[in-house]
Amino acid sequence: MSATRSVEFDVKDIGLAKQGKQRIDWAEREMPVLRLIRERFGDEKPLKGVRLVACAHITTETANLARALQAGGAEAVLIASNPLSTQDDVAASLVADWGIPVYAIKGESTETYNRHVRTALDFHPEIIIDDGSDVVATLIKERGDQVKELIGSTEETTTGIQRLNAMAAAGVLTFPTIAVNDAQTKHFFDNRYGTGQSTLDGIIRATNILLAGRNIVVVGYGWCGKGVALRARGMGANVIVTEVDAIKAVEAVMDGFRVMPIAEAASLGHIFITVTGNRHVIDGEHFAKMRDGAIVCNSGHFDLELNLVALKEQSEEVMSVRPFVEEYKLKTNGNRVMVLGEGRLINLAAAEGHPASVMDMSFANQALSVEYLVKNKGELSPGVHLLPPEVDTEIASLKLKALGLSIDTLTAEQLEYISSWETGT
Repeated sequence: MSATRSVEFDVKDIGLAKQGKQRIDWAEREMPVLRLIRERFGDEKPLKGVRLVACAHITTETANLARALQAGGAEAVLIASNPLSTQDDVAASLVADWGIPVYAIKGESTETYNRHVRTALDFHPEIIIDDGSDVVATLIKERGDQVKELIGSTEETTTGIQRLNAMAAAGVLTFPTIAVNDAQTKHFFDNRYGTGQSTLDGIIRATNILLAGRNIVVVGYGWCGKGVALRARGMGANVIVTEVDAIKAVEAVMDGFRVMPIAEAASLGHIFITVTGNRHVIDGEHFAKMRDGAIVCNSGHFDLELNLVALKEQSEEVMSVRPFVEEYKLKTNGNRVMVLGEGRLINLAAAEGHPASVMDMSFANQALSVEYLVKNKGELSPGVHLLPPEVDTEIASLKLKALGLSIDTLTAEQLEYISSWETGT
């Protein structure tokens, strides 16, 4: 841990700042909505003096969110939400060029990750931006005396919202939190188009394989799964979907995909991609059925989607064969299973995460959610809240404007018609 310009930080190499700033500036070109919000925040200072901790993937896009929050007057600290998702040059630039404390190193150990979470809580945040709810969970379990200092939190992921709902059900969520992931301008675009493209990008960068003609098994058909399946088919893959939800399974069938249980798909797949938000959706019994050379990766939030403990127990040898590729040789039949990115988010472990133009809307939601919490301090009930629909619409309208597009508006006659019950055929 070191200090530069009186800013505490823990990054890999502060000397990477110049490269990081160039990449942050490049991403900013693709983030016009967040730029407009940053400009307004700079004028109005709606977050002045608010202590804020952001647990996020430390990428070029997150850096531009941090710039917007800083412009709004927030005193922000950033930590990584995943040990393999940090871009070290970006972390360095945030410290050196913007004076934002960052505690994040690509490849950091679980011990370091947990230490950074506690270091962030030492800042006594009033707002927490979370990605997976680890900071909120640690606050509740270990720093109960600090909960009263919190205005509220926001949550970026499906997994994190599931954890928050569980906290609410257990009666321990005593403050308001905004489910950013449930905003339409977040999950419709970020989860579907962002995850779809960046997941395949990570697989290709890690393996350099051709996807056309391969059997790709997509485990889970939520918004992320839909995006991955759509993009995989677009690159010529034969896509198989596994699900536990009957409605989503029917939707996958209607979208033209084969649907079957994972136990059946295990022997058919060349590539397996998990996007469920649950644990051990690919388990020991499934690894045992896989063909020689099967590739397995995860694009859900936590690496627990793959039971790598069971896989290791079934293996006689584990070796690194490429960056972000580990080969497990099974004891029973000698087949090799290739695990990408240690089972962590493959789009961030081996690639750069979502394209900036998609994260533009996601992080616009984050910035406006923070503003909403601060403006409504003390007025929101404890529990999980949605961002008001008009904010969703505002973000979409700003995005259209940035794209140089316009849409129709209802006439007075049309407004009257859809609000009346008296006029029929």
